[in-house]
Amino acid sequence: MSDDAQPKSRRRRLTLDSAAVIVLATIAVLTAWCGFESSKWGGEMSIAFSQASSARVQASNYSSEARDARALDQGVWEQWVLATARGDTQLVTYIEQRFSPEFAVAFDAWTADGRTDRGPFVREEYVPPGTVQAKQLNDKADERYNTALTDNARGDNYSLLTVMFALVLFLTAMSQREIHRAARLGLLGTAVVFGVLGIVLLATFPIRI
Repeated sequence: MSDDAQPKSRRRRLTLDSAAVIVLATIAVLTAWCGFESSKWGGEMSIAFSQASSARVQASNYSSEARDARALDQGVWEQWVLATARGDTQLVTYIEQRFSPEFAVAFDAWTADGRTDRGPFVREEYVPPGTVQAKQLNDKADERYNTALTDNARGDNYSLLTVMFALVLFLTAMSQREIHRAARLGLLGTAVVFGVLGIVLLATFPIRI
């Protein structure tokens, strides 16, 4: 190798070494960031699953309350039907005065429409206590469950990106070995391509602080 070629070769090696150091430092930081974000989204997923489970339990309690109220109203309704069939107007009036507020609303609507429906229970006005709360909590549980699945997917995306950045680090480290310059350029170039692709993907991911 001529005297002029040696300085040029050293400059090229120094340039490759500097580029490799920049890639290593940048990707190392981004890898740590991906690990942090994956952990944060994993935590968000756990919280959302816990909230979904809690809402589901509360919804079940309200559903039980609604079933009990409906069963009680049905028992009173059966007595009303029997009294009506016997023509015992005094007992009918007595029973009607003891309808629950929710059933009384449906009964009045049923009567106002000429009692053409199969009974007050099929009326939309009949809403036993606990029905609304149960629906709201079930809707909340569904929403939090879907959020948990989304958070899980986001955490997985960051984990996969961590793997990609690990590949970049590996290729960059391999380019530092005493191998042919073309091989070094190929390894470092591939690392840069994957690194840029990873950065582009990272820019599209949501951030959780």
